[in-house]
Amino acid sequence: MRLLNLEGTLPNFVASTRHADGLVVTGPVSRNMRIALLQTYEAMAEPKVVIAVGSCAITGGPFRKSPEVSDGLNNIIPVDLYIPGCPPHPLTNLHALITFFK
Repeated sequence: MRLLNLEGTLPNFVASTRHADGLVVTGPVSRNMRIALLQTYEAMAEPKVVIAVGSCAITGGPFRKSPEVSDGLNNIIPVDLYIPGCPPHPLTNLHALITFFK
């Protein structure tokens, strides 16, 4: 039986943005969180990978066109990987990450 070594295949999650390789956004970006998101993105070292997970992060979801929520993450920072769904199935997340980082 062949086992998949996820530790060696996928990125590790770290607490500091200076050590992070990627940024995962899983919900809508509100007006209040926009500055924090931009500061987090700027603090990351190159190369940066930005992953938008779910309909809310990708398009704003049901909050789209609201003055308090952005109409998608790509309107704020460049996005490298989109994982659609509301919410996306865990296997969809895993498949997208493994395919992207292969």
